[in-house]
Amino acid sequence: MAEKNEETPKVDRPDAGPPDQGVGPDAPPSNLNEEVAQAAEGPPPEEPEAAANEAVEAADESAAAEAEAPDASADDATETPEAAADEAPAETAKPKATGKSGPTRREKLEAKRAERQATAGKRPSRTPEERDAERRERRAEIAKQRRAYRQKLKAKKSEAQTSAPAAEELHAPEHGPGRPKVRQGVVVSDKGEKTITVRIDVVKRHKRYHKILRSSVKLYAHDERNDAHEGDTVRVVECRPMSRSKRWRLDEVLERAK
Repeated sequence: MAEKNEETPKVDRPDAGPPDQGVGPDAPPSNLNEEVAQAAEGPPPEEPEAAANEAVEAADESAAAEAEAPDASADDATETPEAAADEAPAETAKPKATGKSGPTRREKLEAKRAERQATAGKRPSRTPEERDAERRERRAEIAKQRRAYRQKLKAKKSEAQTSAPAAEELHAPEHGPGRPKVRQGVVVSDKGEKTITVRIDVVKRHKRYHKILRSSVKLYAHDERNDAHEGDTVRVVECRPMSRSKRWRLDEVLERAK
C-alpha cells in the first residue's frame, strides 16, 4: 500500500510541453528549464582581468587625493593669519561697547543678601530672648533713621515758608471759601442801628449800540460802630448773612461828606 501512494518523480522533457498543450507555435521555449537553473545558481563569476583594472583605478584615485591634500593645508595656513587679524579688532572693540561704570543697584542688593545669608549660616544658635532683643534693637535703629528723615523734611519746609513772602488773605474771617466781593458806593441812609444803605452806581456801554447805560443798586451793609454817615463814600465787603437783607459789611470809609 505504501509503495502505491508514492508519487512518481517528474522528468523534465525539453521537447515536450505540458500535458494539456501540444507541440506548436504556442508551446513554451525548450530552454526554459536551463534559464531557471542559471538564475538559481547566481551571476557568473567576474573575469580576473576586469578585477585587476578596477584595482588599478582605485589606486590612481587615492594617489591623486593625497597629492591635493598638501595644497589645501597650505591654503588653510595662509588664510589662518588673515582671519585671526580680522577677528582681533572685533574682539578688542567689544569691551568698549559693553563697558560698565560699576555694579547696578540690583547687583548690590543681591550681594548684600548673599552676605547676610552667609553670616546667618555661621551664627550660633540663640535663645528666643536673644532674638527678641536683636529684633528690638534693629527696629529702634530704623525708627531713629525715620525720625531724622522727618526732622530734615520739617526743617526744609519751615525754611521754605519763612523765605516765601506772606500771602494776602483771600477772604474775610466771616466769609466762606473763595475771594469775597468788594464794592464801592455812597451812603444814602444811616437811620438804622448798625446798618447803612449804600448806593452803587454802575456805568457801562451797550454791547451792540455802544450807548452808555447808567444804573444803580442799593445794598444794606453792617456798620458795627456806626462810623459811616449819609453822603460818605465807603467800601463794603461781602460777608455771611447778618440779617434778612444784610449780606455786606463796612470795610472802610474812603471819603467823608462835605
